[in-house]
Amino acid sequence: MIAHTTLHVSDYQKSKAFYIETLATLGYHNNMEEGEAAGFFDGKNTDFWIVKDTVAPTHVAFEATSRQQVEAFYQAALAAGATDNGGPGYRDYWPGYYAAFVYDPDGHNIEAVWYDYSKLD
Repeated sequence: MIAHTTLHVSDYQKSKAFYIETLATLGYHNNMEEGEAAGFFDGKNTDFWIVKDTVAPTHVAFEATSRQQVEAFYQAALAAGATDNGGPGYRDYWPGYYAAFVYDPDGHNIEAVWYDYSKLD
């Protein structure tokens, strides 16, 4: 299952307006913004993002079912030729966000994330 993905856009305001209007038809709304990055919520997760950046790699996060699965993903990716972009561990994005990041052979930022709900208040 894909947990979230990020598209890189050249005209942030134009793209943001486009996605606000277009994704509303699918039940999404823009619920997060930081600088020139906007997140869109589908009623369950903020799983689609746009960010102003024309040269950065694409980002895709796959949802894992456990901490061990994140760690296995990371080790398998490195063994298959990926480059480290952040080993397994909790991130301060929000409580319980346990993830690992690698760059694939084309430089795309690939993530495995497990949501540890026991860490939520």
